[in-house]
Amino acid sequence: MTSHLYAISVDAAEPLRLARFWSGVLGREIVDDPREGVALLPDGDPGFRVRFLRNPTPKTTQNRVHFDLTSGSPRDQRETVARALALGGRHIDIGQGPDDGQVVLADPEGNEFCVIEADNTFLAGCGPIGAVNCDGTRAVGYFWRAALGWPLVWDQDEETAIQSPGGGAKVTWSGPPLMPSDGRDRLHLDVVPSGGDRDAEVDRLVALGATRVGTGRHTADDVVLADPDGTEFCVLTPR
Repeated sequence: MTSHLYAISVDAAEPLRLARFWSGVLGREIVDDPREGVALLPDGDPGFRVRFLRNPTPKTTQNRVHFDLTSGSPRDQRETVARALALGGRHIDIGQGPDDGQVVLADPEGNEFCVIEADNTFLAGCGPIGAVNCDGTRAVGYFWRAALGWPLVWDQDEETAIQSPGGGAKVTWSGPPLMPSDGRDRLHLDVVPSGGDRDAEVDRLVALGATRVGTGRHTADDVVLADPDGTEFCVLTPR
């Protein structure tokens, strides 16, 4: 048994407003489901939803998870940046250098993301969301390799990355030192058991190095775990 990456979930004071921003940037369709909340549908197979979950708590620190968006050409990068700014995004400084090819932006609720330069070969062919970029150690990359059953596509200098055998967005970990955390991360991974037995999958993930945190991050049924670095994720009921 393995887990399936079902969604990347984003805490939002105004879920529908934030979903409209990201729908405009990514060109994904919005759905509003009583069970799932406001979400953007996957843009292909393999793919994952982007869910927006109501949480009025203000953002206070830099997120430990963000999206890296791809560009097919310099013009494409400029157009993505312009579209994001027109929809309510803004430029931010997180310490990037003046010669960096990526453009660092924040969405209307301050969540950081990067629009990557067109000549980035690492993300070539990954789709509009090239990577879910995570703060984490090499051990966590190995944990998620086993959790999702995805092969490693990068393992060098404490940085790791995995990708579905079917392609799509990579999930990457930037290695130490880890960023400070103020507790609950505003972006987190949601997984579902591929075999349908959630209790057995939770036990397997714990055996791989996860720890039990509790339940009820979005609904009472969510099982909240933390990876070996202490970053929370949710195991949902089978879909």
